[in-house]
Amino acid sequence: MSRYAPVPFPQVKLEGQFWHERLDTVLTRTVPSQHKKLAEVGILDSLKLPDPPPPLRFPRHPNGFTVQVFWDSDVGKWIEAASYALAHRRDADIEAKIEAAIDDLEKAQAPDGYLNCWYLGREPDKRWTNLRDNHEMYNAGHLLEGAVAYFQVTGRRRFLDVMERYLDHIYATFGTGPGQRRGYDGHEEIELALMKLYYLTGEKKHLDFAAYLINERGQQPPHYFDVERDLREGGDSRQRYVFANYEYSQSHKPVREQDKVVGHAVRAMYLYTAMADLAAELDDAALKRACEVLWDDVMETKMYVTAGLGPSAHNEGFTHDFDLPNQTAYAETCASVALIFWAQRMLHLDLDGKYADILELAMFNGALSGLSRDGTHYFYANPLESDGTPTRWEWHTCPCCTMNVSRLVASVGQYFLSTSADGVAFHLYGGIASDIEIGGTRVSLREVSSYPWSGDIAIHVDPETSARFDVKLRIPAWCTDAKVSVNGAAVDVTTAERGYLTINRTWQKGDIVTLDLSMPPVRLYAHPGVIMDAGRVALKRGPLVYCLEETDNPGGRVQRLKLPRNATLHAEKRPDLFDGIVTLKADATALDESDFHQLYRTTPPRETASTLTAIPYFLWANRAQGSMVVWVPEAVTEPAH
Repeated sequence: MSRYAPVPFPQVKLEGQFWHERLDTVLTRTVPSQHKKLAEVGILDSLKLPDPPPPLRFPRHPNGFTVQVFWDSDVGKWIEAASYALAHRRDADIEAKIEAAIDDLEKAQAPDGYLNCWYLGREPDKRWTNLRDNHEMYNAGHLLEGAVAYFQVTGRRRFLDVMERYLDHIYATFGTGPGQRRGYDGHEEIELALMKLYYLTGEKKHLDFAAYLINERGQQPPHYFDVERDLREGGDSRQRYVFANYEYSQSHKPVREQDKVVGHAVRAMYLYTAMADLAAELDDAALKRACEVLWDDVMETKMYVTAGLGPSAHNEGFTHDFDLPNQTAYAETCASVALIFWAQRMLHLDLDGKYADILELAMFNGALSGLSRDGTHYFYANPLESDGTPTRWEWHTCPCCTMNVSRLVASVGQYFLSTSADGVAFHLYGGIASDIEIGGTRVSLREVSSYPWSGDIAIHVDPETSARFDVKLRIPAWCTDAKVSVNGAAVDVTTAERGYLTINRTWQKGDIVTLDLSMPPVRLYAHPGVIMDAGRVALKRGPLVYCLEETDNPGGRVQRLKLPRNATLHAEKRPDLFDGIVTLKADATALDESDFHQLYRTTPPRETASTLTAIPYFLWANRAQGSMVVWVPEAVTEPAH
């Protein structure tokens, strides 16, 4: 089978209502409001390097750290998101704002190519002294991704030239050659950015340095973070930063030896994304196997039903197997966004529907929940249960998730399709159009659907001239009853392999493929090891995980509701909610608190007949404040009447 590669996002037009609405919101509200916030907080001014710099807006923690050390990354991510937005709709004002930021970065760059506004403005004598904690390479990675995106959309090289000068400085400083430091980043990110640059330019030095960073990670003794600590602190063995372990940054052992996912969730996902990229490019079997082992560990023991990752706020990451608390779930938006990156790379490393299933799950649930319907409010953490206290915020001390989710939505088109020399693969559905080339033949594709609300899908395949090639259709694992036809003639769905149905034929103008992906509501049960979810069920329809929100279930906290095991789940179209969604309804029982006047008593609370209404999880906290729950207590007995 030929290797598949994603169709670039500018070549995919979003026509379906679901993604078109969200894209429009990001273009018209999210990107402009984010720039306003970057200015208000002082992040844009930090690029101008006044002398002396103003007092810290966010003072150092007792461990010496301040979030201002990675302000450059926020600018890089905003430029990336704004660039993706320009691919859909040119906007002179947004372009001018991007150019102004590039002006400041270009002026700030040191003669030797170094570019980090924190160190250039505040600690010029401490460059490259704390890779473990202070995000120099992380910042460089996000700036580089912004430069690549801006070039892809506009063809302008200035920002890319700035970043390539910076990379030349980095390449001269770090490595295994004479006089070089054998260092690598504490917060992974630059690795995947370098792979993007390599794919863009074909220059092997970028691939080589990405490989160096991945291969060097975790090598010891000595451990590089100890080496730099000794140089920085004069031999003081204490680690001043709060996470005094190598697991936090996935540097506890060489990456090919890692078999458990540990540490900071976002760092891990960025690392694994780059590892999968590198494994595919170098045909590195050992690295591919490491990716597969780590993937299985996440899927089998560490992922929330929403594709959220990282239960702990303490380390913004992983703890132990099956530790998946609901109300205190951290599940950082950035982690789900990064999981999408990793899933896409695994999908192109090995075309298997299990990766696309998780990509889709994270897209519709774990990531999209981080952005409000109005496009200007966010979740950093994404709990699966709430007493009504958490609310969305306009900004955050650490605003990483804001631009992460906006750059995802603005570039979402790149996740729908992949092409090879002899075919095209559909991974996602939702209403798109694209003109691609397969084996020298131009092919116009148009997928029409109201997905994810309906599984009725039509794909128009229009080659310029008749041509034989594969059309691969993902049959989601959640769909147990799929029907496919070409021009009205049924196709045997049982021939699907690893989640994809391959249709090989001579395609002609006017050919239409139809899919009917049944979407009955289903109950999900957690592994018994997830003790937090014992006796509870989660509700799902198609790719969407559902939740109960107090707004739709008045009468008190939604935690009072129980779903009888034999109650029928009904899907109900609601054109009056959020521009049209599908809710789930069922008979239920409700605990009565009205006569419960003490904390404990010997008689159980009364249960009364009730109903419950569930909405897609990504839509919660967009209306009135109130309680929410994903995992609903299950009643084994029939509802009372």
